[in-house]
Amino acid sequence: MNDRALPPRKIIPIVSATGKGGTPPADDDDGVMVSLYEARQKIYPRSVAGFFSNWRWGMVFLTQLIFYGLPWLEWGQRQAVLFDLGARRFYIFGLVLYPQDFIYLTGILVISALALFLFTAVAGRLWCGYACPQTVYTEIFLWLEKFTEGDRSARMRRDSGPWTKDKILRKVSKHALWLGVGLWTGLTFVGYFTPIKELAGAVVHWQLGSWEVFWFLFYSFATYGNAGFMRELVCKHMCPYARFQSAMFDRDTLIVTYDEARGEPRGARSRKADPAKLNLGACVDCSLCVQVCPTGIDIRKGLQYECIGCGACADVCDTVMDKLGYARGLVKYSTQNAITQNWTRGQTLRHVLRPRVLIYSGILAAIVVAMVVSLTLRTPFKVDVVRDRGVLARIVEGGRIENVYRLQIMNATESEQRFTIAADGLPGLVVVTEGDVVVEPTQSRWTAVRVQAPYDAAPAGSHTIHFQISGQGSTGQVTEKSVFIVPR
Repeated sequence: MNDRALPPRKIIPIVSATGKGGTPPADDDDGVMVSLYEARQKIYPRSVAGFFSNWRWGMVFLTQLIFYGLPWLEWGQRQAVLFDLGARRFYIFGLVLYPQDFIYLTGILVISALALFLFTAVAGRLWCGYACPQTVYTEIFLWLEKFTEGDRSARMRRDSGPWTKDKILRKVSKHALWLGVGLWTGLTFVGYFTPIKELAGAVVHWQLGSWEVFWFLFYSFATYGNAGFMRELVCKHMCPYARFQSAMFDRDTLIVTYDEARGEPRGARSRKADPAKLNLGACVDCSLCVQVCPTGIDIRKGLQYECIGCGACADVCDTVMDKLGYARGLVKYSTQNAITQNWTRGQTLRHVLRPRVLIYSGILAAIVVAMVVSLTLRTPFKVDVVRDRGVLARIVEGGRIENVYRLQIMNATESEQRFTIAADGLPGLVVVTEGDVVVEPTQSRWTAVRVQAPYDAAPAGSHTIHFQISGQGSTGQVTEKSVFIVPR
């Protein structure tokens, strides 16, 4: 990381005895007046085109196509992806998951964390620069801002000028578009938890529930505020990833770097000038790399935590190099070792595939395979066994001992299922409940089950038994443990 150490000096805060802003004592000549708070300088990112810009916009289209499109996609007679919290069922295409399947959510979170570690170790903040919602929506909002207010110079000129009818019209148009995107985003977010067609109708007739209203407005205005106003502040000050990312970097991590040996000393020159005769490097000090940066940093000062690795500076620098007839790559994705040791592209990539990356990849692949196998082999129904609290045990006709249980059978398929219940664990143990249990598609059902055993089948006390619940066809069998009470 770039060190920004300041020489020791005496600092006099601009705070008076009353706690308000004031002037430091005039007789303290060797003091340096430094403000403890820095006002935010609005950043006007310049538009840029190039290889990395194309990738960024490709990710914008891909992520938003998935996010906005999935809730409207149907699977059979239902929404393809729906997290129905009220019914406690999660529908993901052909899968129906219950809260008891929490292990799969844990697996997804572990996979996401390991993938983040892997991508960061390989190429830095790829997530931040290309797929993070903050980056994606900031790109969309910047495009809408350019559409309504013009390019960078026009926006800066208009913001510094007086309020006119044209300025008001453009500002209102921009914020109307921003609010439209924010509201549509909030509707889509809630549509993952409430069927989106029903939700859209409820919005039109304003018949939303309280929690739906809250999350619809919260997510809408969070999108509007974060992407429209806060922008780089979220990346620099609110996102914890910016603070601990350096722990996952090393000198073989691909990052956006400035080739200082080639670029310095920097300075302006004409296109026909020979930089060697002028004792200049390849950098013409045009500051375009700063103007296109969404966080407003100067990549020539070295790696900084504010850098989100979007590659905009590399794109614009390559454009300048092309105009001057210089070789590309003054700003590029490379590693610190590659820059200092002048490695070729092949050498750089070979060092990227280091043990750390291979270990992350192996663990990630193993967990993904384990999850896929587990989902493939999972039994499509679940059973909970609860003893009847009213009667522990009783002697029934014929001198047999009877225990009563309540079984909850959850059908995780989208077709009606018929289940057969049996039990073992004691000599002569039988289930006397008549008939099979029928459970509707994606529903659960409680059923009372009576289990009897001969009076002399076991001594007094509690004894372990096992229920076998079998489904029709290839739905498989589930075994659940319980206890059978023999009275004294």
